[in-house]
Amino acid sequence: MKISTMQDNKNGGKMKLWAVCFWLIVWQFASMQIGQEILLVSPVSVIQCLIREIQTPEFWHSIVSSLCKIALGFLIAFSTGILAAILSKVSRLIRDVLQPPVQVMKSVPVASFIILCLVWIPSKNLSIFISFIMVFPIIYSNTLQGIERTDRELLEMGALFDIPWHRRIRYIYLSEVMPYVTTASSVALGMCWKAGIAAEVIGIPKGSIGEKLYQAKIYLNTPELFAWTVVIIIISVLFERSVLALLHGITKRLERI
Repeated sequence: MKISTMQDNKNGGKMKLWAVCFWLIVWQFASMQIGQEILLVSPVSVIQCLIREIQTPEFWHSIVSSLCKIALGFLIAFSTGILAAILSKVSRLIRDVLQPPVQVMKSVPVASFIILCLVWIPSKNLSIFISFIMVFPIIYSNTLQGIERTDRELLEMGALFDIPWHRRIRYIYLSEVMPYVTTASSVALGMCWKAGIAAEVIGIPKGSIGEKLYQAKIYLNTPELFAWTVVIIIISVLFERSVLALLHGITKRLERI
């Protein structure tokens, strides 16, 4: 999967408050017109349900449990993906060996992976592995692409002036590859979070967000189902922004060393 490193922050923009309010009003109006909260709950009922849930210890336990497992899966995939990309650049044999499993990870639907993995992996650890499966090929492919697209003239200059390898990594590879890694991470973070929650909904590990969603669906508790969906969206945004801010901080720190 190739992801452009060019991001147009101006065009991408941030969500406008008035736009959010507009869709909340549309949602409220549609709920009032239907008049059946089991089909479409109102935003007011969702907020009330969310306030009730926040006051329970199980709410926070489910969030911490799911977040830690999915974050662990991302961290493992992130580190191994970068390492595998470096090794693939060094050795053509390693690249050829990794190509089939990476292609499988890209092609097989996440639902198939979840069902297959339930045969081998306990449901409590399923979200870790599924998050890894979603993130690894993105980080690996784009890091390798960034390494291969490093400016040849800069590399030749480094070799000509006999610049030490650690300085080449700092001044050449780091600046050239990090935009690819950051952009890939931005895409992978959202994917791994959604895939991790999907794995929990199917595997139903105890004390997870996925279990809460499944129970809300079974008992037709639409307000709770929407409330947990709102929680998932909020955590996803915070998770992505936190990791990207951390990557940005690490990059700046390395540049100052």
